[in-house]
Amino acid sequence: MKLLIIEDEPALQQNIAEYFHRRNSQCVVAAHLDDAREKLLFGTFDCIILDISLPGGNGLDLLREIREQDRKEGVIVLTARDSMEDKIRGLDLGADDYLTKPFHLPELNARINSVMRRRHFDGSKHLILNELKLDIDDRQVYVHHRPILLSRKETALLLLLVSNQRRIVSKAAIADHLSGDDSGYAGNNDLVYSHMKNLKKKLAEAGCRDYIKNIHGLGYKFDCHEAP
Repeated sequence: MKLLIIEDEPALQQNIAEYFHRRNSQCVVAAHLDDAREKLLFGTFDCIILDISLPGGNGLDLLREIREQDRKEGVIVLTARDSMEDKIRGLDLGADDYLTKPFHLPELNARINSVMRRRHFDGSKHLILNELKLDIDDRQVYVHHRPILLSRKETALLLLLVSNQRRIVSKAAIADHLSGDDSGYAGNNDLVYSHMKNLKKKLAEAGCRDYIKNIHGLGYKFDCHEAP
């Protein structure tokens, strides 16, 4: 999962990023409105954590721009304790959920997981694809009911492919999804190939059929209906 954390309070921004890094997520951070617009211009995300009060403007103006551009990211708005008007306005503008400050990070994680299940996995906490099972909340992967150990980026890569089942995902889109704040991924097909190779190897060694296909010149596609 790739998150954009738009929060100007340094300690809170860092705490959120560190928490989700430990949970196998890629995190990109922005501290003011212009920085957030730039990150959105050059990247796509699974979910955006958006503080309303930001240097340079109101986060709800950015939310309006996101929805007017028909972007598909989930958005969770962070609001002050007494700002019911902001909560209602945020939901009206297309926020998927809101969270009142101060909050506990496990609650934010639960809200994000709920948004992701609604948007990509029909609300299910588990996705079962023949012998392959994914626990969406815990980012755990099982083959034949046995857990397999994947790196953070391998897990993010598998979830990206599975959430786009039977659609081709370009190498550029994969590199962007895996990048976080690591600029070394931009256009780096060698890194994409390396993570893809390791993921396919680990799945195969665990007894999973080859559901990930290389579509020459275009990218990769996950399809559990075409595997032998």
